[in-house]
Amino acid sequence: MRCFDLVLPHGITLACRAAGRIGAPRVMLLHGFPEAAFVWDEVMAMLAADADCVAPNLRGYVGSSAPVDIAAYRPKWLVADVAAAITALGGPLDLLVAHDWGGALAWSLAAAQPGLVKRLLIINSPHPATFLRELRHDAAQQAASAYMNFLCRPDADVLLRERDHARLWPFFGDAAWLTEALRERYRAAWDNEGRGLAGALNYYRASPLRPATGPGDPLHTLVLPDAAVTVAVPASVLWGDADRALLPGLLDGLQTWVPRLQLQRVQQASHWLVHEQPALVADTIRRLL
Repeated sequence: MRCFDLVLPHGITLACRAAGRIGAPRVMLLHGFPEAAFVWDEVMAMLAADADCVAPNLRGYVGSSAPVDIAAYRPKWLVADVAAAITALGGPLDLLVAHDWGGALAWSLAAAQPGLVKRLLIINSPHPATFLRELRHDAAQQAASAYMNFLCRPDADVLLRERDHARLWPFFGDAAWLTEALRERYRAAWDNEGRGLAGALNYYRASPLRPATGPGDPLHTLVLPDAAVTVAVPASVLWGDADRALLPGLLDGLQTWVPRLQLQRVQQASHWLVHEQPALVADTIRRLL
């Protein structure tokens, strides 16, 4: 595993992990919350002979720049980081792989700058148009996403640190894959060199895509123009059907905004499919390449 800092032209630094064969098809892998780039290590090791892989720690996460201002975590700035990273690493990717919050950035990047990616692989991350629809109209998804409003609290970072992150471990559910060694890696990522999770939580605080908190909530008036959310590049979605936070209704009508869609639903897999079935993720990447 190679580690390096990628300094972007607009002043943000992303701490990156990389593996694979130089000159092979180029793959970038984006993590979600409450994770970090290390979650891709096993997948990247499996792809060592087939791909040139880079996994950045996103803005606000361990080792990367973490602006204090919540406005610095608006989607346009997060997507700009990914676009600049792709360009700095040599131009268009053969495949952009993304999970959870990383997927939110990948959907937006592919819609706005399709020339930077040849294909997408999204793992349990809702397309913004279907997420907005379900947050507005589906009571089950509203309830499943209620935790997002807790993460927006100004004291969320302090509360999440308490009692060895007792409020965070339940995010993973009944996680047989969560060994003590892996717990230590998560603890280190959540400590973030003493900075904690403030940057990661700012993704939620800066986003209007969360359950409405009242009649004046921007969710009620948010408009997503088709041009801003339609993804023309070929996109594959790998979806664990047992995801407790992101319900299968988010897949309904997805092809409206993603016309070149391939969907593979994985029964009895959860939101944490990357940990549960890394071989399936690696095989899917290999097939797409």
